[in-house]
Formats: sequence, structure tokens, C-alpha cells
Amino acid sequence: MVIGHEKGNDTKSRIERNFGMARPEGYRKAIRLMDMADRFGLPVVTLVDTPGAYPGKGAEERGQAEAIARSTEKCLQIGVPLISVVIGEGGSGGAVAFATANRIAMLEHSVYSVISPEGCASILWKDAEKMREAAEALRLTAQDLQKLGVIDRIIKEPLGGAQRGRKETIDAVGKAVETMLKELSGKKPEWLVKDRRQKFLDMGSKGLAA
Repeated sequence: MVIGHEKGNDTKSRIERNFGMARPEGYRKAIRLMDMADRFGLPVVTLVDTPGAYPGKGAEERGQAEAIARSTEKCLQIGVPLISVVIGEGGSGGAVAFATANRIAMLEHSVYSVISPEGCASILWKDAEKMREAAEALRLTAQDLQKLGVIDRIIKEPLGGAQRGRKETIDAVGKAVETMLKELSGKKPEWLVKDRRQKFLDMGSKGLAA
């Protein structure tokens, strides 16, 4: 079962796809698909590329926070292999709702963070211009997150970034997913659930020198 965000690749397609920001209905759809995969014993692969869940008034009225929480909970419950790849931007709970997985990989130049650097700077320093300091403090790069134990694998991109070599990037992601699926093949549902939960309980136990 493959579930993912689609952000678009130009202004028109990005507006049409809401810049990859899912509404509550999107997370509820993901929950139904994960349930189906669990019922039929299908591994789940999620492709994450979102600045975060859509924060609009209508989304809040329809239970955006509850939908994100339920999706994250469902990730922790299913007894099949769950693999997540951050293919561009992994922002906030909107990304975690898809990425609470047994194995998490990131493209070499992608980012994964609890908040955008601009948002972090606005909260901490009341000044969005301090976004560079915020980005450094957030440790949002694939390299830092691997050292911290948040992700398991970095997928190399072509010179100049994934957009410069789409076929090579797709092939590299496919090979990484295949390798991670093989690592989890044959594991019992109870082991998969325990492994996934322990992975997230262990986060924060590793640190980086400032």
C-alpha cells in the first residue's frame, strides 16, 4: 500500500494540490488505507512531502488535530511493515502522521522538522529574519537526523538535486524501499508493532555537540 503527499511542480499544480498540505479528510483516508493494508497483510510505504497539515479554519472545524493524532495512532497499531521516505519536506505533525514508521529514509537534501525555521524564529526571537539561526538549531537535515537516530537511511541524490535526475532518484528510492522491506520481511506483527514503538520511545536519547 503506497500513501503519499503530492505537492505539485509549478504554481498551478501546487495551488491545485494545496501545496501538499493535507486536510482532515486526507488523514482519514490514509487511516482507512492503513486499516485495509493491515487486514490483507500488505506492507505500507509512505512518501512524505509536506510543509505541514493545512491550518485553515475549515480544516480546524472538521477536526484537523484529531485526524493527525488518529493517523499517528494508526501507524503505531498496524501489524505490517511500515516504511516512510521523506522525499522533499517533512513538516510538523502533518508529516509525522505518515512517518511513524519502522524504517524512515530521507533524500539527501530533504528536511524533516517539527516547525519551519521561519516559524521557529518567530516564536523564539519574535523575528522571522533569524531563520538561519533557527534552521541550525532545529537540526533538520538528513545528516543530523541520522546521527540523532530519528531516521535510518539517507538516499543519495544526483548532482544538483533530485529534480536534476528524476529517473535516478526514483530508482534510488525504489532500491532503498526494497532493502528496508527485506529487513522487515518475515517479522511477526507483534514484533513490528513493538519495534516501531521502541524506535519513537528511543528518540532523544542521542545528542549532537552544539
